[in-house]
Amino acid sequence: MEIEGRDFLNTPPKKTVRFGGTVANTLAKLQKGDTSDYELIKHQLSDPDIKDAQIISWLQEFRTCVTQLGKDHEQLIYVVLKLPWLGRSQAVVEEYLAFLSNLVSAQTVYLRACLRMVVTNFAPKRIRIQEGNVDISDSDDEDENLPRTFDHCHQALQLIARYVPSTSRFLMPILSDKFPFVQKSSRTLECYVHNLLRVSIYIPDLRRDILELIISKMLTLDVSAPRSEIEEVESGAQQDANGASQDECLFDMDEEEDAPLDSSRADGAVMVHPVAERLDTMMAVLLAYIKDICHVNGSLDIEKTKAVYRDLVSVFDKVVLPTHASCHVQYYMFYLCSFRLGLAEAFLDHLWKMLQAPNQPPVLRQAAAGYMGSFMARAKFLPVSTVKACLDLLVPWLHLYIDSQDAGSKAFCDINLHGPFYTACQAVFYTLIFRHSAILEGNMKKGLAYLQGLNLERIVMCQLNPLRVCLPAVTNMFAAITRKYQLVFCYTIIERNNRNLLPVVSCSTGGNSVSTNTNPLDTFFPFDPYLLKSSGKLIEPIYQVWEEPSDCMIDVPKKQVRKGSMEEEDDFLHGETPQGDSVVGMTPGSYDSHLHSPRSFGSPPVSFLQRPF
Repeated sequence: MEIEGRDFLNTPPKKTVRFGGTVANTLAKLQKGDTSDYELIKHQLSDPDIKDAQIISWLQEFRTCVTQLGKDHEQLIYVVLKLPWLGRSQAVVEEYLAFLSNLVSAQTVYLRACLRMVVTNFAPKRIRIQEGNVDISDSDDEDENLPRTFDHCHQALQLIARYVPSTSRFLMPILSDKFPFVQKSSRTLECYVHNLLRVSIYIPDLRRDILELIISKMLTLDVSAPRSEIEEVESGAQQDANGASQDECLFDMDEEEDAPLDSSRADGAVMVHPVAERLDTMMAVLLAYIKDICHVNGSLDIEKTKAVYRDLVSVFDKVVLPTHASCHVQYYMFYLCSFRLGLAEAFLDHLWKMLQAPNQPPVLRQAAAGYMGSFMARAKFLPVSTVKACLDLLVPWLHLYIDSQDAGSKAFCDINLHGPFYTACQAVFYTLIFRHSAILEGNMKKGLAYLQGLNLERIVMCQLNPLRVCLPAVTNMFAAITRKYQLVFCYTIIERNNRNLLPVVSCSTGGNSVSTNTNPLDTFFPFDPYLLKSSGKLIEPIYQVWEEPSDCMIDVPKKQVRKGSMEEEDDFLHGETPQGDSVVGMTPGSYDSHLHSPRSFGSPPVSFLQRPF
């Protein structure tokens, strides 16, 4: 916010109670070695009960002699920068902003200090209440004026950026350094991330770096909260809540019915797992930002969306793709691609180019194949034509790879040699498991002709033997579907692979151990079911859940069916059994409704695009 319409330099200071001489006289005395008035000014500025009129008076004096406040006076400047200007009257805020603009214009040596002061206020203050020497409360400041405080911080930052063009170069390290520890409260992380994203709007040069910083921090949370751990905690909490509600019905029947409820958990959208709750909050803010940036007045802005896509894909390549076993952060690309088919096709093309690039590390090529398969299987917004176009790229590539290897000396099953090939095979199998019904519906004859034209039998029967290393649940479901439609008979290969899995006894310092030479593929399906409840409200409408196909359960060799609460599983992969087991034990039940509990994003009530910057 530009401070205009006031003659600040010539405005006389208001009369206030104070001690010592003027700032100009004090600086003159300091040059002569007299520090008494200098220390007195610092003491008065540090008064916790300082009044608005006093702050205004001091700031006006400092602005008249700002050119004299060089490096030798940094202690005094640091005291001034700590003045409690936020939350004060509008006159104090305007005076402080004017002082900041004068200071950074005349003394750029204090640029970093001014930036640190502003960024420090991007998160709510902590309130500590003590009894004796014990902290009995340590919570976030839920001041209702928090949005106004953040507005003033951004006004200050915009002023500084306007007067010092090189601000962005000095600001990014400070934003990274001041990022709250990921174990801080959800509220603290939410406010800081929200404010970082607001910075990216009026300093667009920093957007990619800011997105990378935020997504890196979110990945730290994501990998520290495994899917199985979140499911276990949430399931246990749900059981406890059900048991508690039954007890209340038994013992609290005479209580008044209008007892207050915990509104924060009334809709069930709060994650019980603490790390998942923090990640959910940050994901909700990030997805809301992506939507706000890409849409203008409710309609998609193509140019802005393309620019955001380029930044987010760059961050994806740098920090997300190399990260193994992240469960949720990568869904920001899934959500962005749902805005327009062209974005989804561009993302798939990007992954495809990475998969077939021989100069890329094998681990990244395998990750790209895993993302391709999972994206094609789970993206409800992806039409069958696009899925078939991707299969028409992947499957011929597999055939060419087989051609290049079958006659060579490396034509045997080894993941270390053929990792990208096996991952691409699994991506094709996984996609067909989810999409075969859509390919066949409407025109069965034409769909079957297309699937037969893929020549899957050659891939399955080749000497590289992909069925041996693919995830057993994927292998068995794929075998059932392809047998039903007489595309390829996989069970002979599966049984032969099972016979070759002979146990090997080995001796080590820990004693004898029995292992099987499985050489398994390190499986990763990045778009497995989304577990976060609040941000999941945006993912649910565009996500293809697992629907049990009736056709793949016919004419499958019958074995013991595993019993259990199958209705609680979201995916046939959750029912994974040893490779020799039948597909019957791997089918899922209905999709558990993790995502049906609405909750507001809870971010500060300031839209990212509330005002033009």
